[in-house]
Amino acid sequence: MATGFESIALLIGAATFLGILAQKTGQPKIISYIVAGLLLGPVGLNLVGEGQMLSLFSELGLVFLLFLIGLEIDISEIREVLGSTIGIAVIQMILTFIAGVGIAFILGFTGTTILLIGAAVMFSSTALVIKILTERDEATTLPGRLDIGVLLVQDVAVVIMLALLTVDFSTPTQAVIKLIEIFLMISIVGMLSLTSSKYVFSKVLKQISGNRLAFFTIGIAWAFLFITLADHLNLSLEIGAFLAGIGLAQIPYSRELQENVRPLTDLFMAIFFINFGITITGSSLQQYFIPAIIASFLLIIVKFLIFFLTIDRFKFTPQTSFKASINMGQISEFGLILTSLAITEGYINPEISGFISMIAILTMGTSAYLIRYRNKLEKLFEPILLFFDSEEKQDLTLEKLKKHVVVIGYDEIARETCKKLSEKYQVLIIDKNPENTEELAKSDYKYIYGDFKHGEIREGSNLEKAEFIISFSDEKEVNTAILEEKNKEAVRITTAKNFEDASEFYDLGADYVILENILAGNRIGEYLELYLEDRNLFLKETKTELEKIKNPENKSGRKNNSDS
Repeated sequence: MATGFESIALLIGAATFLGILAQKTGQPKIISYIVAGLLLGPVGLNLVGEGQMLSLFSELGLVFLLFLIGLEIDISEIREVLGSTIGIAVIQMILTFIAGVGIAFILGFTGTTILLIGAAVMFSSTALVIKILTERDEATTLPGRLDIGVLLVQDVAVVIMLALLTVDFSTPTQAVIKLIEIFLMISIVGMLSLTSSKYVFSKVLKQISGNRLAFFTIGIAWAFLFITLADHLNLSLEIGAFLAGIGLAQIPYSRELQENVRPLTDLFMAIFFINFGITITGSSLQQYFIPAIIASFLLIIVKFLIFFLTIDRFKFTPQTSFKASINMGQISEFGLILTSLAITEGYINPEISGFISMIAILTMGTSAYLIRYRNKLEKLFEPILLFFDSEEKQDLTLEKLKKHVVVIGYDEIARETCKKLSEKYQVLIIDKNPENTEELAKSDYKYIYGDFKHGEIREGSNLEKAEFIISFSDEKEVNTAILEEKNKEAVRITTAKNFEDASEFYDLGADYVILENILAGNRIGEYLELYLEDRNLFLKETKTELEKIKNPENKSGRKNNSDS
């Protein structure tokens, strides 16, 4: 039986094959990872067993997952629905916990096991829901933002629960003191993360952001700095990683960090869920197979009803309530994580892992198909939805990027172009030059720091809804990526280094290609023609140009005092 590097090689190979199969069938990859562990572990072929290295990699997977989720919590993106989502999330978690406890009791579970099952099923899958919303271009819709907001509140609740599982409740007074201490420490580390990221780390990243390897390394080092701090304060490593991520999410470099961290996170998380599958015993699968099917069936229905009625109570339209609710019917990967930690701390029997993992597989698999056929289901239940409709139920009008201008690269030409375009359009600037970060962060423009070639950056710019896409970068890969985007209706302007590239860009569908040497030549030609026609006007024009060069004003797109 392999337990070292051989085991990791075997598991990753099996997970890769099953992951491709899951993708072809529209299933979440998490399921394929658990199944890989089951197949190669004691339940299946018995080729791989638990080992120290596998446990270490699993722990890293959990740490990196919490860091990445923290990186995705940009408060500004959900500010409009934050009040509603906190209320919906809190009510939903309480009701789902009670429902989970009730289902566990009916199925014959007792004691602390009932409470842990209730806790494990009250969350929805952040990884699955955000992935599907992004793929369907629904992350910026109202149902999408409600779901993402609720998931982020749930993620914060998970972090708190991870801390609570380490508390000894045998002595009530000491437990209360310990809880106060934990919340105090979390608050201190959280505030330290937010302030230091904004005033210290952003300046560090500005200096090294041109070096992608250094950018990635410093980002990981910053995460481990807070992981170490959390460990010294007797908080879990996961809490330190999560708080480090939240701090970094509020600075302009977060998208680029997400792009760099995600592949590493995916690798370690795959090992975590594979290892979880290995720990499941054959006896637990046999014992809990039927109860897991019953629990999964009940949970999908109950969670939908709880979400729908809770969102409806906040006066959203039935259509929004339906769409947001049907996305959230599965249990979360955090249910497996809580179960794993509860087993480690001795709160529940290890056999329960089989029960929870089967619920995860069944609910995630079913949920993937419910989301896929959501529009058909909405039409099917339309008569019932009309029953919940009323004049007082109105959806929020969200501020979102639509019919906007995406500008890639920021130089003097881009600066003047953005000024003109901002008079009529919302302007989003994507730029990887650290020298422009301070100016753009303070401007009225939407701004993403990073390389346009990265998927996370393109997803965040909502290119499919853009009116103009203008590139002032002469990188061929960047301009080719623009022209290969799905949005063929947008006016796409690119920049080329030479005539050969320009010709290729026109063939790919560019509306206009900027050739800087031609622009400079045309400008010189205009000046020469002006000189020959009217020398005084020429001198006036050149003097004006000189004043612009020496006294550039309003560079950053900020409003003048007279405009405010």
